[in-house]
Amino acid sequence: MERYLLAVIFGVGFGLASRYLMLRSDYRQYPAYPHGYVTHLSLGLIAAVLGALAVPALLEKEFTAVTFLSLAATQFRDIREMERKTLANLDLSNLVPRGPDYIEGIARVFEARNYLVMLIALVVSTVTYYALLWGLAAGAAALAVALGLMGGQVIEDIATVRPAEIRFEGPNVFVEDIHFMNLAREEVQRTVLERGLGVIIEPHHDDARSILGNNGQRMAIAHDVAVQLGIYKDVDTAEFTPILRRDLDTGRIGLLIVPLERDMDCLLTAVRRVPVLESSVSRPLQSRAGRGAAD
Repeated sequence: MERYLLAVIFGVGFGLASRYLMLRSDYRQYPAYPHGYVTHLSLGLIAAVLGALAVPALLEKEFTAVTFLSLAATQFRDIREMERKTLANLDLSNLVPRGPDYIEGIARVFEARNYLVMLIALVVSTVTYYALLWGLAAGAAALAVALGLMGGQVIEDIATVRPAEIRFEGPNVFVEDIHFMNLAREEVQRTVLERGLGVIIEPHHDDARSILGNNGQRMAIAHDVAVQLGIYKDVDTAEFTPILRRDLDTGRIGLLIVPLERDMDCLLTAVRRVPVLESSVSRPLQSRAGRGAAD
């Protein structure tokens, strides 16, 4: 009985610790502190308990207890829907929305991390049952893996991000040679020239060009840079909304933003650190036709 108890305690402890480490509130403003933390840590605790109890239940031949794992999987799928609705409602009040692709990616992450907590608790509980010290080592390794899985590709991994000049040809505004829109009012043109910043994002290869061509990925870039640098915009000044346009010939992306903090270095850093969305990932170079078209 003592071995079972230690296995469960270690499994639950390391599982909950991994959920806490994976719970991060940053410029994306979600989850909110402290209520969002309470919700997700509670769900993490449930996942850890279910994972830690699975092995003792099997060893005691309580096979019906394992059915709770399938029930938990159903509940965790509902988490994605809950997060999707919450973030979609919050997005309605954003001056620069995240967009549905970014929201879907966040919702998937919250669902997947509960499965990861359950798996960590299961592994640690199993190892601890047979060897206490190895259980500690397994727990430390599991936490390292959990932290490693929090990373992913960002824009700088797939593209070169560099400053670019903003210019006008009559009422038409350009970032280098990429046309953005028509701004007829002279005061708006002066504001864009005085306060605006331009950036060019050049894809490294055809796969990156396909990713940057995704409208959801471009919405994510606009949202992230607007949150971090602020925007010179209110609800009735749509002309100052951050905009990304695509060069149809080369696949380059131009960004035009009128930020509150006019700092090019910070803007370049913000763009480079925007995550590559799962829904935007496309690999045309993995197909024969794609490789042939690239040659």
